[in-house]
Amino acid sequence: MPESNLASVVGVLPVTDHAKAVEWYQQWIGRAPDVEPMEGIAEWQLVENAWIQVTVDPESAGRSTVVVGVKDIDVQRSACAAAEVAVGDVNDYGFVKTAEAVDPAGNKILFVQESQEA
Repeated sequence: MPESNLASVVGVLPVTDHAKAVEWYQQWIGRAPDVEPMEGIAEWQLVENAWIQVTVDPESAGRSTVVVGVKDIDVQRSACAAAEVAVGDVNDYGFVKTAEAVDPAGNKILFVQESQEA
């Protein structure tokens, strides 16, 4: 594979109510946005070179899914519960476990833990 010129990934989550969305993401992530480059946009860096962006876009709101890889899905669910962010049950597919949270606009955050046995 040739050397990539890619530097980062940003998952964009369209919402209708910016303030409500920012509050929800602050609860989940545990901090205020890292960047608010303009009105109606808030961004959080989740890990090196991977960001999520909440942006006001009523026509597209609630139609996005961001997959977030985690080391331990049970730890992630516990952290979300402590932050009062609802996460669904764990689905175990053998090679991967998933659990889903839904933001106030209806966008899905899919937490994924890859199996340690490969």
